[in-house]
Amino acid sequence: MNLTRISKLSKLIGIRNSKQKAGLPPGTLIYTGNKLTNKSDIDLISYNEKDIKEYTGKDINNVLPHTDENRVNWLNIDGLHNIDLIESVGGHFNLHPLLLEDILNPDQRPKTDDYENHLFFTLKTLHSIQEEENDEGSVVNYEQISFVLGKHYLLSFQEKEGDLFDGLRERLRQDNHSSATRARKKGADYLFYRLIDTVVDSYYIVLEQVGEKIEELEDEVYLEPSNDTLKQIQRLKKELIFLRKSVYPLRESLSKVIKGEYPLIAPDTITFFSDVYDHTIHVIETIETYRDLTASLMDMYMTSISNKMNEVMKVLTIIATIFIPLTFIAGIYGMNFDNMPELHLKYGYFYTWGLMIAIFIAMIIYFKRKDWI
Repeated sequence: MNLTRISKLSKLIGIRNSKQKAGLPPGTLIYTGNKLTNKSDIDLISYNEKDIKEYTGKDINNVLPHTDENRVNWLNIDGLHNIDLIESVGGHFNLHPLLLEDILNPDQRPKTDDYENHLFFTLKTLHSIQEEENDEGSVVNYEQISFVLGKHYLLSFQEKEGDLFDGLRERLRQDNHSSATRARKKGADYLFYRLIDTVVDSYYIVLEQVGEKIEELEDEVYLEPSNDTLKQIQRLKKELIFLRKSVYPLRESLSKVIKGEYPLIAPDTITFFSDVYDHTIHVIETIETYRDLTASLMDMYMTSISNKMNEVMKVLTIIATIFIPLTFIAGIYGMNFDNMPELHLKYGYFYTWGLMIAIFIAMIIYFKRKDWI
């Protein structure tokens, strides 16, 4: 197995760059992912029912003073490679070192942890399937996103700039919009729900593309299967394994929330989390269905290739069978003996050709009646 395949497998099972932390004490802050951006951005949205204020900067010390305990404060950090920034945020909000360690691990499985004064929640955001130019096939682009919920604040940590939440930000800005009014009336726990719900809803877009890919492969398997078809099926199987690995633990995390184990989440917000839980179950069932369909695709591919090979062998066998008696006749009259019957007939050459053609036609008719050709 070459290094490229080892890297892909490590990504699939979530152990990339784990050697960087080998032997280090718990809580050591090391970013174990790939650097997806060269800059770190800090965005703060502070709002209540009456108004909303937004602040953006690159220095955490210029943004944090604008947080207000009497308002809901949503602080978003892009760029997990900036360990000093993550450490400064952790120090300001008194976050546990193990929590910060999980934030810096982009291969962390979705989970929920309760740290008395705040709640930690991490999951994967999935983006559209893209076709790579280096013959790697279809891949699901993913990103780790972590949330820390406090009494009057919500922290979100992302690997790179750009996310799924622009629509929610816009609704928060619209005072006269009904859903925005409801969001602004509620606390940070409701904002927490809306962000998770947005992430889970985005899964459906990716799953729809996976379904379209499966349909394309089905048509390809039926019409013209090739080695590239097999490669695409294998890649799709790996992507579904990763999707399953990303979504299954999320069900457990949401289950803890809807059981009311966390005091930072109000009882009326738990009802909304129940809806997200139902969506997650639906996503998991869809993934399982697609895994079964992909396994069926592999069986269909092998059957199609086998049938194609059988057709080739049948044609070759028919050709060989037709030429066996013709070769026998040609072999008999090709022998260099002096005393052979019919050897000196005037029209012996034409009789021989006529006999061979008659045998050829008779065999073709016989094979057609047997439906062999």
